[in-house]
Amino acid sequence: MSVTQQQVLDSLARIKSPRGVALTNANVLSAISAADGKVFFSINVDAAEARAWESVRAEAEAAVRAIPGVTTVMVALTAERKAGAAPPPPPQPSRGTPGVQPVHAHKPPQGGASPMSRQSEIPGVAAVIAVASGKGGVGKSTTALNLALGLRDLGLNVGLLDADIYGPSVPRLTGLHDKPELDGERKMIPLRRFGLAIMSIGFLVEEETAMIWRGPMVMSAVTQMLRDVAWGQLDVLVVDMPPGTGDAQLTLAQNVPLKGAVIVSTPQDLSLIDARRGLAMFKKVNVPVLGIVENMSYFQCPHCGTKSDIFGHGGARHEAEKLAVPFLGEIPLHMAIRASSDAGSPVVDSEPDGPHAAIYRAIAGQVRDQLKGVVTAA
Repeated sequence: MSVTQQQVLDSLARIKSPRGVALTNANVLSAISAADGKVFFSINVDAAEARAWESVRAEAEAAVRAIPGVTTVMVALTAERKAGAAPPPPPQPSRGTPGVQPVHAHKPPQGGASPMSRQSEIPGVAAVIAVASGKGGVGKSTTALNLALGLRDLGLNVGLLDADIYGPSVPRLTGLHDKPELDGERKMIPLRRFGLAIMSIGFLVEEETAMIWRGPMVMSAVTQMLRDVAWGQLDVLVVDMPPGTGDAQLTLAQNVPLKGAVIVSTPQDLSLIDARRGLAMFKKVNVPVLGIVENMSYFQCPHCGTKSDIFGHGGARHEAEKLAVPFLGEIPLHMAIRASSDAGSPVVDSEPDGPHAAIYRAIAGQVRDQLKGVVTAA
């Protein structure tokens, strides 16, 4: 059953704003995207009124979710401060009320309320780790998927979350194009392939769809894929992050106590500069860096065996040494890795006895060793 924008508007018209005006007449709704049972929109209000509007946002989401044919709803509350307006004062804790306790294995910044106080574990998931890069085009998604498969080969129950909202790659890398179903609690059931539980925004939209979303919508989508997915019992959830140091990264760090981050870089200076920014970001939000991977480390001719350092060589290793973080390994630029990725059959699964699978498993072993004490199956 197709859901129309008019159906959504009719449903929202029955909801009142904090001032008693119908939501559709309050001049706060963004354009509504409604297609294939998926509805996305935002409510844009002044920051000073954000608290009063949160219950309205929740009502709007519930009302739209009740429309027959709706399978997925994302409603973001966008709170912006008007030009020249002072920021709202922070809420004052009552006397005698204990402060928010720090999340296990993290030390929130001293002085003032920490945004990390909103962190909470994902039920059933022992450890969440991020695979990140400072820039795009370094093979981060391919590395994330093969790392997840390497952890699987070490006997762990593993999930993979594609948090790259603007450029989701996991559907293509895994060959999955089905739509997630909902369980009895209206949570999305992750797709399964290669023994992994997998979720991506790419499963909810068509491959050619341009995700023209503002920051709050991105943050809402990442939060829903973390919290509104029936992940089950996982030892490790590997999160393929979008490149850069923006809203998605901050949302993840503030939502769940990350057990660590893996930084992917190529050897060249330009990529390493951006990798440093990624490292600095995780340090700022108190996420331990599990190590650096040098992807496209060298090219080995399949005919003569000669190695060529197309992007230089050893830059990531030297950077890891300089920053005193583990160097996890070198992954070559090789046709087999590229071809298997494009075919939706990652090399760790399609060529499990090959040299490239061995490299990814060795990297996975180092990650697992750093998670001991957190991941019981490790």
